[in-house]
Amino acid sequence: MTTVEETASSTTTELVEAARVLARLGLVTAFGHVSVRRGDSVLITPPKELDLVEPGELLEIRLAAQELPVGAPPEAWGHLAVYRARPDVMAIARAQPEDILAAGAVTDRITPLHGQAAWLGASIPVHDDARLLRTAELAKRAAHTLGTSDALVLRGNGALTTGAGPGLAVTRMWLLAAACRVHLAAHGAGPVTTLSPEEITAWRAAGPPLLERLWAHLRRRAGVL
Repeated sequence: MTTVEETASSTTTELVEAARVLARLGLVTAFGHVSVRRGDSVLITPPKELDLVEPGELLEIRLAAQELPVGAPPEAWGHLAVYRARPDVMAIARAQPEDILAAGAVTDRITPLHGQAAWLGASIPVHDDARLLRTAELAKRAAHTLGTSDALVLRGNGALTTGAGPGLAVTRMWLLAAACRVHLAAHGAGPVTTLSPEEITAWRAAGPPLLERLWAHLRRRAGVL
């Protein structure tokens, strides 16, 4: 039987590992964070470079919080808003890859052009507000744009990706950056052919074990496995 203490320790380990992978893959610089839902609270990384985060520095915020605790990243409001709107979301990654910033400046929606991009959903919305999600109201608007999607591009401000765990959220951030690179390359070359609804459904059905396989690859690539 797994104890509460063992579960908490496992969650902490997964969160720190995900943060380090996000950093070592070059998806963040000095900014970005990863969080995980834990009961009625959220465990989130502090405002520091993610490859330097230690387990004891993680911060806990109540889901119903009206104010952020001292030391919490101001954009924790974005995480709280998504968790409140989406009970199915268990973890969130926040980053600012350059390809995502570029794609968010030229479109209002990213449509899958290759199979793996379908693991992000039938389309990825772009939130048309470049302000930092540093208030509950701005964060709530972004969560509304996310809707039922697995990922959200924030115009001029990077992206949020979701998952059943921190590793899957980071994996989706990596996939989103790749999808944006393909989007930019394809649209710069001429007319494009998007995946059909049937193709997207087939890729998403095959996704769960393949996403776990990709997460293991990213962990090895980042040197944490």
